[in-house]
Amino acid sequence: MVYFPSVVALLALVSTAHAWDGPSYSGFKVVWQDSFNGGSGESPNSGNWNLITGHLGYNNELETYTSSTRNVQIRGGATVQIVPWQDGSVQGGWSSGRMESKYVFTPTAGGVTRAEAQIRFGTNSIDRKQGIWPAFWMLGDALRHGVGWPDCGEVDALETINGRLTGYGTVHCDVNPGGICNEGSGIGGNIGIPDQGWHTWRVDFDRRSGNWRDHSITWYMDGTQFHQVTGDRINNEGVWNRLCHSPLYFILNVAVGGTWPGNPNDSTQDGYGSMMEVAYVAHYTD
Repeated sequence: MVYFPSVVALLALVSTAHAWDGPSYSGFKVVWQDSFNGGSGESPNSGNWNLITGHLGYNNELETYTSSTRNVQIRGGATVQIVPWQDGSVQGGWSSGRMESKYVFTPTAGGVTRAEAQIRFGTNSIDRKQGIWPAFWMLGDALRHGVGWPDCGEVDALETINGRLTGYGTVHCDVNPGGICNEGSGIGGNIGIPDQGWHTWRVDFDRRSGNWRDHSITWYMDGTQFHQVTGDRINNEGVWNRLCHSPLYFILNVAVGGTWPGNPNDSTQDGYGSMMEVAYVAHYTD
C-alpha cells in the first residue's frame, strides 16, 4: 500500500461547510434527525448512536470496528466521517466504524414514512477502493429482541462496493439460504451514481392502502426512483410485516472485504479518501 501523508492530511481537512438539517418536503414533517453538530474530531452524539466495536465476522469481512475518533468522527462542517484504516494491530488488518441508531421508528399505518440521508464518498480513485464497502441501511428492531437474521427484516437504502459508481438498494427477509428474498442475495435494484460527491438516498414506506398487498417500499437517489418492492411481490403477510410494518433502526458503516466486494488488493488505499461522510440522517412522516 502506498501512503501519501500530505494528501491524507488535506483530505482530513476538506469537509465543505455543509451544516444542514434534512430538507423540507411538502406534506411531510421531520420526526427525528441527526445533523451531526459537534466539535471537530468529537464522537457522534452518544444519545443517538451506539458505536459498535469488535470483529463481527459477518460476510467474511476483514474489518474490526472501533469507537476511536480515528474511525468515526464529527467534522467541523457538521458531518460524520466513517474512515477505514489499514491496521495490523487488529483482527483482519483493518479498522473501521459502524454506527447503529438508538432511535427506532415504525412505518406509519395509513401514511408514508421517509428514511433519508445525505452522503458522499472519499475522493480516492475507483481503482484504489477494491474491498471498500460503505452502506446506509436499516435492520428490524426484532433482531435486538432475539429474532434472527434475515427473519428480522433488513432494508438497505444504499450500498456501494469497490468504489464503483453504482448504488444498490435491497431488502433481506424470511430465511437463509433461499426463501422469499432469495438469500443471501436479497431482492435488489441499482442506479448509477454521477460522482463521489453529495447525493441524497431515500426509502419511502407507503402504507396508505388498507390492503397490505398494495403497500410498497421504494428507493430513490436524488429524487429518482430506482427500486420498489411491494407486499404483493413478497406475498406473505408475516414476512412483509417485518419489512414494512415493524420497528427499524438506522445503520451507517464502512465494511472492508467480504464475500461480495472481495478483499482489498495492493492498490487499495485507506483513510479519508476511502471514507463515507454523512451530513444528516432523518425520519419523516406525512
